[in-house]
Amino acid sequence: MVVIAEIFLSAFFTALLEKLASGKLVNLALPERIYSRLQTWTSKLELLEAVLSSAEEKQIREKTVNTWLQQLQDLAYDLDDLLDELATEALRRKPMMAQPTQASKPSMFRKLIPACCSTSFNPRAVMFDVNISSEIDNITGRLEDLLKQKGDLNLINDHLGGARWRRTGEEILPTTSLVDEYAGFHGREKDKQAILAQMCLGSESGSDHRFRVIAIVGMSGIGKTTLAQRIYEEVRNSFALKAWISVSDEFDALAITERIYKAISSQNFELKDLDIVQVKLREIISNKKFLLVLDDVWNENYAKWEVLSRPFQVGAPGSIIIVTTRNVRVASIMRAVPDYHHLDQLGNEDICSILAYHARGWQNFDAHPAFKETGEAIAKKCKGLPLAAKSLGGLLCTKGNPNEWKDVLDSKIWDLHAENNGILPALRLSYHHLPYHLKRLFAYCSLFPKDYEFDKHELVLLWMAEGFLRSETHREMEEFGFQCFDELLSRSFFQRSKTGAESRFLMHDLLIDLARHVAGRVCFRLDDKAESNVRHGTDSLLKARHLSFIHLEYDGSQKFEDFCRSSKLRTFLQLPVFETPSCYLTNQVISDLLPQLHFLRVLSLSDYKIFQLPNAIGNLKHFRYLNLSGTQIEQLPESVSELYNLQTLLLRNCRSLTKLPANTGNLINLRHLDIAVTEKLQEMPVGLCNMASLQTLSKIVLGRGLKVNELRGLSNLKGALSIIGLHSVMDAQDAREANLTCKQGLEELEMVWNSDFHDSRNKIIEKEVIKLLKPSTNLRRLEVKHYGGVEFPSWLGNPSFSQLAHISLSDCRYCTSLPSLGDLTSLKKLHISGIKGVKTVGNELCGVGWPHVGDAFPSLETLEFVDMVDWEEWSTNLSNDNENFGQVFPCLRELIIDRCPNLIKISLSRLPSILVLNISRCPENQKMSEKQAQLPLQTNTYDRVNEEVAQSRADELRLQKTKKHVIYGVIFV
Repeated sequence: MVVIAEIFLSAFFTALLEKLASGKLVNLALPERIYSRLQTWTSKLELLEAVLSSAEEKQIREKTVNTWLQQLQDLAYDLDDLLDELATEALRRKPMMAQPTQASKPSMFRKLIPACCSTSFNPRAVMFDVNISSEIDNITGRLEDLLKQKGDLNLINDHLGGARWRRTGEEILPTTSLVDEYAGFHGREKDKQAILAQMCLGSESGSDHRFRVIAIVGMSGIGKTTLAQRIYEEVRNSFALKAWISVSDEFDALAITERIYKAISSQNFELKDLDIVQVKLREIISNKKFLLVLDDVWNENYAKWEVLSRPFQVGAPGSIIIVTTRNVRVASIMRAVPDYHHLDQLGNEDICSILAYHARGWQNFDAHPAFKETGEAIAKKCKGLPLAAKSLGGLLCTKGNPNEWKDVLDSKIWDLHAENNGILPALRLSYHHLPYHLKRLFAYCSLFPKDYEFDKHELVLLWMAEGFLRSETHREMEEFGFQCFDELLSRSFFQRSKTGAESRFLMHDLLIDLARHVAGRVCFRLDDKAESNVRHGTDSLLKARHLSFIHLEYDGSQKFEDFCRSSKLRTFLQLPVFETPSCYLTNQVISDLLPQLHFLRVLSLSDYKIFQLPNAIGNLKHFRYLNLSGTQIEQLPESVSELYNLQTLLLRNCRSLTKLPANTGNLINLRHLDIAVTEKLQEMPVGLCNMASLQTLSKIVLGRGLKVNELRGLSNLKGALSIIGLHSVMDAQDAREANLTCKQGLEELEMVWNSDFHDSRNKIIEKEVIKLLKPSTNLRRLEVKHYGGVEFPSWLGNPSFSQLAHISLSDCRYCTSLPSLGDLTSLKKLHISGIKGVKTVGNELCGVGWPHVGDAFPSLETLEFVDMVDWEEWSTNLSNDNENFGQVFPCLRELIIDRCPNLIKISLSRLPSILVLNISRCPENQKMSEKQAQLPLQTNTYDRVNEEVAQSRADELRLQKTKKHVIYGVIFV
């Protein structure tokens, strides 16, 4: 029997009631009879929501209640789809009503329509009103039926409180300080020593604080309590007072204070007054060194912690409170951050030892070959989670036959009997403590396969497309989504990928199982098709709303045949959504199946060898997210511009793409348009300025009608922007109107002119254009390519650009001098190439204030000069040394000079941090000064180096074999 997750429905109902109460329905220009029926929905939904807790409590025991919940879930989705259809129709009618009256005379039939109705009248609108009225009647009837059934099921109008949520057989026992002496201590010795070191550090630091909080943080079942028990056992005799308190989900300051008082005073009586208890506790603790363990803390309310902690402020210095929690925020409000200690998963060898002990009392499987292979395979299923190994060991302790172990190996941990499974209640407790809006987000992650690495930004866009991100404030949905993601991360539902990529994450296998458990039948992974058919039946497949699948090299229509009748599907998500080798999808899916999925919101076909989409794609009016990245598509059908709800359009790496729909500007709700790596896209339609919600625009191609001032209305742009075709700007005022300075979210900017420096290029206009395209000072990366002016703008190098870390100036061949960049305090990498008009580079590069004000290029680590054909001399030396003068390049680690055929003289100040000096394809000369030879270069090989210098440093070079140093006969003075 399928269990519908209580929280999933509760969150859904909350969202529906918010939509109905938002007031947006008033603006839909629908007949009054429709409004009157919509208004009755709110009261009906509230009556149903009030009994959800009671229904979800009964559903395990009563099949009729389970069936009722399934029907209620289907109704909720259908109701949500209808509300979305109403909102979409309003968007469609808005531009129609805004259009000016045509010069042609109205028809006789239209003259008969009352003036109050004529603004929105057309045959399509009339047909819509008729159809929507029928759908509203259908949903109203279903609501009334479910309300009638509610009475027959004896459901109680009462929400479950936090302590009443647990099912029969899922009670979690309180912990104690006692350790299992026979079980051993596996894989946590380093963690234990690190925490003991923190405790010693606190006692020796001389801090004014009387106690320190050390938090042990990690996901459910990772071994936080076991580690705390070992530490408590080892150090308890070093403290005058000590207590172990199992807190769990109820953080009652009075109850906890009373338990602490009883533990350290050995007095057993009831005190129901918080003030009396805290005064007594304070008297006992005063000037005594204490050790307190608060195990399994969930409280995120700082005020509650502040009240509880008051008596501890009079303890002796060196007192310690150890907290175990699944949530980083708990550690933070208890002032443990940054000292909290995060536990990672154990290695498989340690998990094997835990499993062997709890299953058979063995230290490991080495002396038991009949169980070794199966035992180690079962241990791998635990994915480093000690609780899983302990629970499975408990199940195996009654199974003395190796074949019985194989039965457990072939079963899913989540499907094992709850009464023998400690994993289920522990993980469900984590889920229970999530705020309602996070529960839907977590359940949606059931679409991911195990061991799948997902991208944080990609997941937030998917959440947004599904309508999950409804912020209560005026924050952007994406900002709210990132906050939600970080919240799930802090609660250990997500973990960072070990690949090193900042935005890549994954989920523990058991948390994936939990997500599938709470999502129920609404989320379906196609690669589980056979198993799910057995578990749910064909009818349940048709009830699925969200579908994900892993693409194969060839995906035929048979793969999706069960979904041909699933017209309510919202999500068609091909995974992985990252760049992968191309694969093939039959055209039947694209032309026949997809147009039937009228309620589709998310469609990802990335990396398929797709060349076109059907025009019928424009009928999928619920679309929020369309990912065609990496496909072979050449152009989108014009009907795409009618997808008024579209929020995200991803076309990255579509190398065959040549054009966008002419009316792309109609997509007024579009927030993310990624067209990076689309070299054949040489033109873009006008009207981009209408897309005021746009946050991501990877590039804009100017020319053929599209002007740079189209950027004026895109004040919400964030991330990276490439402006291509700036040579086509004929009026510099267009650049002023682009208003880049006010686009505070832009962090990366690329300015590209034509690489053909033909005679029609106007140096004066180009100089004015780049001057007026001054970006926001929040910029972190800047690239300028093929600029045709004679000098760089004054804003380039201004110290107000305090976050600018990377600059690349390429093929700006008419410039005769370099900009003053030395005052950029965050600049780490500078690339200069193809600036052919520069002959000398002097101290002007180092900034306006140098050498009298600070160091020049204080953070620069990499400096590259390439293809500077007329460059002859570079000097940063001063006429007189002064110890008060600032340094140049104090952090420079790598200096590369390549293809500078006329560079004959370099006079540099000392480079204290240089590791790599590579000067290649420059003219050969006779010798370098002894001063340059004495620079502290950490290098290993000279390639065609002056013999005299090479010999003088031969001994040093033999000792340093790690870096490269190439010098082609340049005179250093």
